[in-house]
Parts: sequence; structure tokens; C-alpha cells
Amino acid sequence: MKKESSIEALEKLLDYSFQQPELLLQALTHKSYVNENPPRKGAADGPADNERLEFLGDAVLELKVSEMLYARFPDQPEGELSRRRSGIVNTGALARFSEDLGLGAFLRLGRGESRQGGRRRVSLLADTFEALLAALHLDGAGEMVDKLIADLVGRELESNCTDHKSQLQEYLQEECGRPPVYKLVDRRGADHQPLFFIEVYDCSGNLLGRGRGSSRKIAEQKAAGEALLRRQ
Repeated sequence: MKKESSIEALEKLLDYSFQQPELLLQALTHKSYVNENPPRKGAADGPADNERLEFLGDAVLELKVSEMLYARFPDQPEGELSRRRSGIVNTGALARFSEDLGLGAFLRLGRGESRQGGRRRVSLLADTFEALLAALHLDGAGEMVDKLIADLVGRELESNCTDHKSQLQEYLQEECGRPPVYKLVDRRGADHQPLFFIEVYDCSGNLLGRGRGSSRKIAEQKAAGEALLRRQ
């Protein structure tokens, strides 16, 4: 695949055209490609790898995720916000998101790295996503950066909420041999915009946590999350 077609295909996928396409090309260039493609004779320098962009993208990502969590959870303390952030800004989550975007197919890798499965390597995919964020940031695509990170945050928060219920059930099964009990204590709002209030109890009837949400499932997940936080 030619460089131009790769860039154009990814821009189409992102629905964004780079003002400085060389930034996108650099974001997709792994150091193994640079090592195998030194500067041509008489050229000042060869292709640049994406490590500097990765450095910047990591900072952009952490700041944006922090801002989004700060706004989304106004009543949560610093410790819980940090826990949520670490569940989002980690190699596994970034690699999954990068894979969903299909970034692996656009990477410029050395032949050896490509043969060894580099396009599916978790750390490489995560680094590439951070480099892409930096490239977009430097190109002035603030809205695209916010959109990608918001999508990442939303998906990981939903996944983590589901894990909260499973984790709480595991704790209580070990402690008393019975799962938690979720009770609907209130329902407010119109039919098209309801708000559910849930409480969760252990096998002895002790209140463990409360949650509210636009569906009963979301409220239960939030209640389980509060119960886990109280255990810390």
C-alpha cells in the first residue's frame, strides 16, 4: 500500500483531513521502520518515528481524561477519580481502542517487526493511539481529539461498571455465600427520561451502597461501585 493511499484511507476513516499530513505519517511510523530505512545518500535525514508524538499524546490523553472525569463525577473524591483514570489510561484499554479504529493496518513497521505480529502487539497499538492523538492535537484538530477520547472514556466506564457488579458478587460469595441484593427504592421522571434509584445490601441486610441512573442496570452498577469504594 502506498503512503498516500494509506494516509487518505485513514483520514477517511477518521473523517478528518490533516493540514500537515506528515504528522499523521510520523504517528504511524514505528522505530523498526526507521531502523530499516536510513536516510538516502545525500538526504539530510530519514523518516521520523512516532516516539516523540507518543510522549506528547500521553500527556494530552491524561489531561483530557482527567477533565472529563472531573466534570462527569462532581461528587467523587480524588482517590476515586484517580482509580477511574487508571482504568482508562492503561495499555490494554488503549490497545483495544486502537484495534477498533483499525490502526494496526496503517502502521509502518520494519519487516521483522511485521513478521512477528507487530500490527497486533498490545504495547505498539497503545503507543500508536497516543501518537495519533498528538498528531491531531498539533494539527489543530481539538474537536477530533475530544471525540476520540470521549469515546474511549465512555466505553471503558461502561465496561468498568459491569466489572463492579461482578467484583462485588465475588466478594460477597466468599464472605457469606450469597450474592448482593439490589432494591429499587425510587423511580422519578417521565417515561421517556426516567431516573432509577437503587440500594444494594449484603446477606445480613446491611446497606452497602446507593446508585442512580437512566436505567435500572446503570443504577445497580453505580451502587456496586460505591459499595466497592467503601470497602477500600
